[in-house]
Amino acid sequence: MVKIRLKRVGKKGKPFYHVVVADSRRARDGKVIEKIGTYDPMTQPSTININLEKVETWVKNGAQATETAKN
Repeated sequence: MVKIRLKRVGKKGKPFYHVVVADSRRARDGKVIEKIGTYDPMTQPSTININLEKVETWVKNGAQATETAKN
């Protein structure tokens, strides 16, 4: 199953995430199908950049967002 989820890429103590489309059987930080955005929780307020067209395309093709990615 294909999922839309967060992939951690930041340093220790400084999290930064890529919003990605990946196979649910892969590791959290493993191989991805496509990067569709970023999330930076360290800024005030948190910064979220997502390509909504790509999200819509993947959802139409059956991808499901994880609970964290939905929020």
